[in-house]
Amino acid sequence: MKQKSKCRRSVQTLAAVVVTGFGVATALPAVAQTYPSKPIRLIVPFPPGGANDIVARIVNIKLPGLLGQNLIIDNRAGAGGNLGAELAAKAPPDGYTLLIANNSLTANYSLFRKLSYDPFRDFVPIALGATSPNMVVVHPSLPARSVKELVALAKQRPGLITFASPGPGTPSHLAGELFRVRTGSDILHVPYKGSSPLMVDQIGGHVMLSFTAPIVSKPHVDAGKLRALAVTTEKRWSGMPDLPTVAEAGYPGFDVFLWVGFFAPAGTPREIIDRLAADIGRVLQMPEIRERLAGQGIETGNTGTPDGFAAFIRKDWEMWDKLIKQQGIKLD
Repeated sequence: MKQKSKCRRSVQTLAAVVVTGFGVATALPAVAQTYPSKPIRLIVPFPPGGANDIVARIVNIKLPGLLGQNLIIDNRAGAGGNLGAELAAKAPPDGYTLLIANNSLTANYSLFRKLSYDPFRDFVPIALGATSPNMVVVHPSLPARSVKELVALAKQRPGLITFASPGPGTPSHLAGELFRVRTGSDILHVPYKGSSPLMVDQIGGHVMLSFTAPIVSKPHVDAGKLRALAVTTEKRWSGMPDLPTVAEAGYPGFDVFLWVGFFAPAGTPREIIDRLAADIGRVLQMPEIRERLAGQGIETGNTGTPDGFAAFIRKDWEMWDKLIKQQGIKLD
């Protein structure tokens, strides 16, 4: 992990400096008194319809009322979330450009040979927005009604069963790679530029398998267009309690989930980070917001503080970094 936090401090202008482990957040009382004085742009590095986008739009129902300014959602999809992340990393660290990202933000640090930003150096974590399981979902034409049958089929047809993801480095991609390694299944990854085009092609039978959040796939499972075989978390999901876990199918320790969180460019004043974290936390505790997220198969996040969120992210990244290095997975 790279930690390059450089800051010149002057007692005339800075009240405090706090190193989060991802970047430097400086506390400027004068800034905090006037922030925010204009609308805030929230960059979503994936197309509309995915988990990041839906969490952003649900939080946006109440957050402007607490901040006193509008939140402008800006979808910038591409390269597994890298395009939007790069745009956010290069934005002024003034609290007026934020990023809502998922596991791919840090996993891409290990996956890509060249990355135009450093997720640990160039961002300050604000708050964990939500978590969600992934579902193992297949097209109905695939003759597999359980994880065991899917694994057996994949071994019979090496390289012929395709699994789709919203992009390289996304939680869906990583879940598929872990599934391939743990089960010994020779399945072929097909990356898309978001969850919506992925679902269109899977429903059409162009790809057979995906590891997607319920927010994306459950409506199509309920409609009979796709078949759910399992969830990837350690425990069963309350939204479909009869659906077994991958661990129950004979692969213990398989515990993979999606997280979605809020970030700011490194160097953003600490008091702004704390203000945003507090207001986002209040929104996530509102019954209306919790109910809306639960309806999408999402649980509200809770890491307490920005520093707690940073520790949470670091632990998640370490797990994926180990897998990526062990399997030699690299992307251009």
